[in-house]
Amino acid sequence: MSPTITVETTVNAPVETVWAAWTEPEHIVKWNAASDDWHTPSAQNDLRVGGKFRCRMEAKDKSMGFDFEGEYTEIIPHQKIAYSMGDDRNVVVEFVAESSSTTVRETFTAEPTHSLEDQRAGWQSILENFRRHAESLN
Repeated sequence: MSPTITVETTVNAPVETVWAAWTEPEHIVKWNAASDDWHTPSAQNDLRVGGKFRCRMEAKDKSMGFDFEGEYTEIIPHQKIAYSMGDDRNVVVEFVAESSSTTVRETFTAEPTHSLEDQRAGWQSILENFRRHAESLN
């Protein structure tokens, strides 16, 4: 069984704002990159159990890119999103509302190609980009 990795951040915004920034394609394209030389030019999201999402992630110089996609297995609005990536890996995203902030915690099955440290760093970097974007909406 593959190990799991957890990353989290606290967003200074209410859970309704955080949820919208996480799930709406017009927001996803603004934050979904691990570094400044990558971006997400397109995103599609059918947010329901059995629904699918797809984000096209590309290097800005167009030297490489890939589709990040999955199928939703559980949705609890403003609390939890779970999905399968189709390669026996799963992700759970939890949204913990506090008085004026929201903690976002992602737990995902590691993949075998990259080191656990690199995967943790990459997902945490994307999560920090998300935090900055969501806070800018508040």
